[in-house]
Amino acid sequence: MTSALVPVHLHAKAMSTSDNLEETHLPPRIQAVCLDIDDTLVDFTTSARKALCSMIGRDDMWPTWLRMTEEHVAKVVSGEMDPDTMRMARTKAFLADLGALLDDEAVCRLEDRRMAEASGDWRLFDDVFPCLDWLQAAGLKVAAVTNASGSHQRAKLNRLGIARFFDTVVIAGELGAAKPDPVIFRTACDNLDVPVDEALHVGDRLDVDALGARDAGLHGVWLDRCHAPGPRPHAGVHVIDTLGDLPELIVSEYLTPATTSTSAVPGQRMPDPVSGPRAAWSTISGRHHGQ
Repeated sequence: MTSALVPVHLHAKAMSTSDNLEETHLPPRIQAVCLDIDDTLVDFTTSARKALCSMIGRDDMWPTWLRMTEEHVAKVVSGEMDPDTMRMARTKAFLADLGALLDDEAVCRLEDRRMAEASGDWRLFDDVFPCLDWLQAAGLKVAAVTNASGSHQRAKLNRLGIARFFDTVVIAGELGAAKPDPVIFRTACDNLDVPVDEALHVGDRLDVDALGARDAGLHGVWLDRCHAPGPRPHAGVHVIDTLGDLPELIVSEYLTPATTSTSAVPGQRMPDPVSGPRAAWSTISGRHHGQ
């Protein structure tokens, strides 16, 4: 295994028999990693679905809730609604679809209770802190890029103790553009002062995150925690099963600030900057799309 700092293929030039320097193909260079928040860092679905079930007394309406949420969040992104108005309008429409025609006061009480229960249950996935520690130690800039509608995402990052890892947080509802719109990815890169082709984006949705990032000029990585069925391959998209696989993907496929620093010696084995021996990291998935 290679170290977290120096990939085995880090050899910039090779001497030909005629003593002329001949460049070899170097892997792409990245300076930054962008991360989705919900269901990438935070187990959003578990807490939100549990709170919804508590509100309506049944668990079969989750797909409808997601669909109606996306429709209403789009109105925040377009500027038609503010986030608080959206939450009430979404919940009122959802309940009406179930046949519960409630006044605004009743809807407000139910929605506030649902939101409080969901936020009280927010949890990070177990692989989040080790991965963020590694990215920081590897000298990479880090952004959070989310399709959420409001500033509650910042409160979420603070409450869960990971806000300190992020150099910028880009929220669709504040920007007026949502993934997979290239604008949101490019805004994150601009905030980090990094070219789009030197940034990598990781998210749990293939279409919105990985393919959206790829089409915006970034390197796309799909975090497929649930091994979702679907068509394969998708050119230019890597697949990982856990954030524990991300360091090995980066080491294997990219040059980073740590690998290109003056302290890094090509070919030298060095200890992992966070976890020590590489055996502590899980093996990257072999399902690299398009390779």
